[in-house]
Formats: sequence, C-alpha cells, structure tokens
Amino acid sequence: MPESAGVVLAGGRSSRMGTAKAGLEWHGSTLLWRTVRIIGRATGGPVVVARATGQALPELPPDTDVVDDPRPGLGPVQGIAAGLRALTGRAEVAFIASTDLPFLHPAFVRRVLQATQEGADVGLPVARGFRQPLAAAYRISLAPRAERLVAAGLLKPAFLFRECDVAELDEAALRADPNVAALDPYLDSVINVNEPAEYEAARVRPGPEVTIIGERHPLRVRAATVAEAAAAAGLAAHSEVTAVLNGELTTADGQMPLVAGDVVAFPG
Repeated sequence: MPESAGVVLAGGRSSRMGTAKAGLEWHGSTLLWRTVRIIGRATGGPVVVARATGQALPELPPDTDVVDDPRPGLGPVQGIAAGLRALTGRAEVAFIASTDLPFLHPAFVRRVLQATQEGADVGLPVARGFRQPLAAAYRISLAPRAERLVAAGLLKPAFLFRECDVAELDEAALRADPNVAALDPYLDSVINVNEPAEYEAARVRPGPEVTIIGERHPLRVRAATVAEAAAAAGLAAHSEVTAVLNGELTTADGQMPLVAGDVVAFPG
C-alpha cells in the first residue's frame, strides 16, 4: 500500500470566477488536469477527485478516481471527508488541494506530507498570511471524524483541526526544506485563482525554468508541459511525445506539467 496519496476538491461553486475552475485552460489542458498530475508526481500514489454529485468534469488523466460528495454544497470538510473515505485502505496520508493552485510544486507537497509522516494528523501550511487547509496533508484515518462533523453541521476545517494533532508549518519551516527554498522560495504553491483577473494574471506568467538534456549541451527553457519542452527542443510538439523527467518518470503525456527545476530528456 502506498504511504501517500492525493485528493483534489473540484466541487466548489466557483461563483466569483463565473465558470467552473476545474475546466479552465492551462497550457493545453486544464487546471484540474495539472493539479491531479502534480499531486500524483509528488506522492506516487492514487489521486481522487471529489466532485458534486452529477458535476461534469473535464477530461482527467486515465488513472484518476472520481468520488461524489454524498451531500454536495456543504463546503470543503464534506469534500475532505469524501476524499479520505475513498482512500481508506489505499494509503496512510493524503495531500488535499483545491483545483485552483496553478503553481503547486511537488517539493511543497512533499514537505507538507512530511509532517503527517512524522506523526501529526494534519500538516497545515501557514503561508502568505493565511492557514492553507486546501493545500494541506491529512491522515486517511480522519475520515470518520470529518464525516461526523459534517453530520453535525460543523462544516469549517477549523472544527476538524480542534480535534486533531495539527502541525502548523509557517513560512520559515517550509523554506527550511532545501528543495522548497530552491524551487518554490516565494511559496507560490498556495496561490489560488478565485476571479477572472487572478486567472488571467496567472495564465500570462512565464512557464517554469526547466533543463532539457540530450546529445548536445543542456538547454534551459521555460516550459509548462512536456509538449512545450519538446517544442523548445525542436521536436514535434504533439500530445504523445515520450519524455523522461528527472531520470525517474517516463511519460508519453504531452500535457504532463513541468515545474521549476525539472530535468527533461527525450530518448530516441
């Protein structure tokens, strides 16, 4: 059984955005596709998308599980409960994120998960002036507790935290991790997009700096996906180019998201 997994909450009403954030375009795919893939890269375990019952979702990576909120419209604790329940028996801890974190970095995910792997029930970042319950780590065993709180009408994450051993990770603690300090120094992982202007500002930011290695000298480019990196390397930019990320992950998904510090090779 993998130790860690992921949950992405896609059932929010997106009232300020005016359209479902899960389906917003992001470098050829969607915000939801990117978030699912980043968490999968970070954990190596299953990723569950929690949605409102009957909610239409954009295309998902083929290995993604989908679970319906049994009582939609009750806020994030209901989604947390549904996601954790779906992962019971499949992992020990889960990183739980909202859909709309376009700059989420695997280094950040791993640092936050470390708090639960060291014994806490919840690893809770406190960054950019706020607690970040939807970019946090939770023990899978919290599912019954979260379900009980929802049944009692206690729908804010703070009620769950009152009953848990919570390890709060302030900005200093997060940046003490050398990978976070080097790759996500401004903690952009917790930036979310709630309004059209925030989405547009995020969308026009340059892609992350990655390194492409091959027969010639390494090439540093800005690319948000494997397909963009392939194009920068002079290869055909299509959705099925095969790449090796960081010498470990082989993928034929051209929309596999890239992050700062990635090293990409295109074999053959």
